Amino acid sequence: MPTASKSASSTAPPKDEPGFEAALKELAAIVEAMEAEDLPLETLLRRYEEGVKLAQVCQTRLAEAEERIVQLEKNLAGEFRLKPVELESSLS
Repeated sequence: MPTASKSASSTAPPKDEPGFEAALKELAAIVEAMEAEDLPLETLLRRYEEGVKLAQVCQTRLAEAEERIVQLEKNLAGEFRLKPVELESSLS
């Protein structure tokens, strides 16, 4: 059970970082604005930096989700492992 509490605590993003969906939505808005608007170079650079940080947040969240899936699969494999059946000698 210790792994369950560890994985549960690692799923919540730090207070200063948005969750995956919020980061992805914000990243999409930044890309759209950069493509659609005629922005000054300084603004473009600032937006690019913001986008890189948001992309890193998304990558981190996806890696955490993948790790949780791997752990769940390991747990399920361990719980449902088939045990060898011993046949009675009278069946032979």
